[in-house]
Parts: sequence; C-alpha cells; structure tokens
Amino acid sequence: MESNPKSKLDSFLDNPQKALWTLAIPIMFGMGIHTLYNLVDMIFIGRLGGDAITGVAFNMPVFFLMLGLTMGLGSGVTASIARFIGDKDKSSADNSAEHALAMAGCIALIFTIAGLYFGEKILIMLGAEGNILVLAWEYLSMIVIGLPFMVFSGFFRSILAGEGDMKFPMMIAGLGTILNIILDPIFIFKLEQYGNIGFGMGVRGAAMATVISQLIVFLIFIYMLFIKDHAYITFNLKDFVPSKFILWDIIKVGLPASLSMIIMALGQGVFNKILIHYSSQTVAAYQVAGRLDMLIFLPIFAIAGGMTTLVGMFYGAKEIGALNNIVRYGMMSAFIITLVSSSFVYFFADIFSSWFTDDQEIIDVSVGFLRLLCLIYPLVAIAITSGRVMQGLGKGLPVLLITIVRVLGISAPLALYFSFVLEKPVEWNWYAMMIAAATSFIIALWWVRIELARINKGHGVMA
Repeated sequence: MESNPKSKLDSFLDNPQKALWTLAIPIMFGMGIHTLYNLVDMIFIGRLGGDAITGVAFNMPVFFLMLGLTMGLGSGVTASIARFIGDKDKSSADNSAEHALAMAGCIALIFTIAGLYFGEKILIMLGAEGNILVLAWEYLSMIVIGLPFMVFSGFFRSILAGEGDMKFPMMIAGLGTILNIILDPIFIFKLEQYGNIGFGMGVRGAAMATVISQLIVFLIFIYMLFIKDHAYITFNLKDFVPSKFILWDIIKVGLPASLSMIIMALGQGVFNKILIHYSSQTVAAYQVAGRLDMLIFLPIFAIAGGMTTLVGMFYGAKEIGALNNIVRYGMMSAFIITLVSSSFVYFFADIFSSWFTDDQEIIDVSVGFLRLLCLIYPLVAIAITSGRVMQGLGKGLPVLLITIVRVLGISAPLALYFSFVLEKPVEWNWYAMMIAAATSFIIALWWVRIELARINKGHGVMA
C-alpha cells in the first residue's frame, strides 16, 4: 500500500491567490472538457432534428432534480472535509467522507427506482407529448441506469475537493468525457456509407454512451481510492459508525444546496412549459443557449469550487486574514473573467448557435437569449461565488433563500405573468430572468459582507 499524501493546508496558506488557481485551473480544464462533451453531444443530437433536441431538453429538469441531492450534499461534504482539515482533525475528515458514501448509496437507490417507475409520468407533467415524449423517455429510461455511477463519482469528486485535490478528478472526468464523445456517434448513428458502422439508437444511444463512460469513471475512482490509497482521506467502512455531529455538519450546508438545485430544476421545468407555449423550437433554443452559457460560467464555477475549499480550510484554521484576502480576490477575478467571456459570446452568439442546428427559428431565439443575459452575467458570477463562500463558512441557508427568491419569487412568476397575462413575446421571459439575477446579486453580496464583518469582529480583525 502506498502512503497517503499530506494535507495541503500549509502550502495554501503560504500563497492563497496561487492556491486558488492551483485548485481552479484543474476544475476549469475538467469542466471545459465536460462542456466540450455537452456541446458535441448536442451537435450530434441536433443532427437527429429539432424534436430530438427538445426531447432531451425536457429531460434536463428531471436530470437536474436527480443530481441535485448529489451535487448539493457534495458541497456540504467538500466544506465539511475542508474545515476539518483546516482544524487538523483528520479523523473527523475521514468520517465525513465515509458518511458521504453512505449518502451516495441511499440517493442512488432511491432515485434510480423512482426514475424508472415515475420518469415518464414526470415528463408528461412537464409538458412533453407525442413524439417529443417518446424521445424524452427513450433518453431518460436509459440514463437512469447509469445514475448510481454518476452519484458515487460525484461524491468521490467532492471528497477529493475537500482535501484540495482537483487535478486527479479532472483527469478522470476528462477521460470519461473523451470516451463519451467517441461513443456518442457509434451509438447514436448507423453510417451506411461506412459499412453500417454504429448501432443507430438515436437519443437512446446518446444516453447509452453516457452510462458506459460513467461506469468506467466510477471503476477508476474505486481502484485509486480503495486499492491505491491515492487520497489524504482514508476509508474504514468496516468500522463505520454514523455520527449525528458529522451528519449535521454535512447536511447544514448540503441540504440547502440540494434544495436550491431542486428549485432550479423545477424552475427550468416551468420555463420549458412556458416556452412550449410559443413553439417546440423555442424550447430547443433555450436548451442550445443553456449549453452555450456554460462557456461563460465554466471558469466561474471553477473559481467558486476552489473558493469553497480555501474558505473552509482558512476558516477552520482561524486564518482570518487569508480568508478576507481570498474572498476579495476570488470575487474580483470572477467578475473580470465573466465580463470578458460574456462580451465574446455576445458578439459571436449567432455563430455559436448555428453549430447545433440550421433551424433559423432556434438560432434566432437562442441569440436573443444570449445577447440579453450576457448583460447581466458578470453580476451572476459574483452571486455564484458569494454562495460558495457562504458554503465554505458552513452556511447553507443563504444559498437556498436566494434561490427561492430568484426562481420562485421573481423569474418564474414574472415569466408566467408576461407570457400568459400580458401575452408578451418570448423575449420578456429573458427580462424576467435578468430582473431575478440582478436581485440575487444584491442579496448575495450583502449577505457575504455581513457574515465577513461578523467573523472579523469576532476575531478582532480589521477587514
């Protein structure tokens, strides 16, 4: 057995700004590869027609809902492990990781069974019907088979993020994504001109490619973490004993984050149902634009992910000066990067949208969405980063409350009012999103300033 690596806390404290990029750059590359997969996947699916894009679009709220608990509780795991490592309490950090795997098993079991038995009914509730329903269920019924692999892999990534290891998860995610891109055309199409190469499974084939690649990623994680002892964290599952303290330390951050993602999934479902009122092409355009704005937020989620780890470690170690430094630096970096990337997408939105389809209606609606939302994205970047700062501090409730205000309090009600009461054109749905985003930015920034002021006062530090 190889010896476990040491904690990264001391090296992070030596240079917090360098530490942020040490964490963020691997996340960025990993997410970049995954974003590339999403773009290529949508290009392949787009070749099947507009209905195929729309069918997959109706899966996104369901898929987002299934992964909401995984990613939300994963944030709680990352923050918990980071704070314990900062406090030099490795035993509790290990125990937190073991609780994470127990959670993964429960989530995988419940959501796989629920997806298989109730998935089609949920798609109907969201507004899918006819051929679009058939395509949506073909995709979902296959993708839920691979859900356990995705759930466990997600928690493994969160555990490694908590100890500051972003490079290894990035490499594994990159491998899985490249494999997915290779498998996509093989399972989706049947190329007669090349001797009937491929299975010709359509959208079900896209889901099958994802399941196979996620299985391989899962097996690599198992090998490296349980056989090769790659991580600083160690697992002793035979002697695992549930701890209310550890469980609460994860849940107090993870459950609000999960509920936030579930609310966002419901919000996306509401918008799909609103947009289908205009046309199926409008739903497809919303899906295309959503894939493109991933390009803008790719570096922001990377910075935010690094911030959760560093804020948790520095707060746990009571290094308040380093904490203040990294919060200011991280937010400013997120704002500047988003300002540049959103400007780029604004000017080339029509070219990017045409990658996915030659349907001019889909392209026009997608471009309209991007050119409006790009005006507000720099503020959204600060709101996202602020939420991850609060999670690193062990505060999960702010993210949930801000999400409730943004989705349920402003964007969804306004969009419904604009579309069905005032009967405004589709652009007014984007206005609703912009108003909600600006409001969430103000609340998030105010909340972080209040929390940091409290911490500084408590430790006698001048901010």
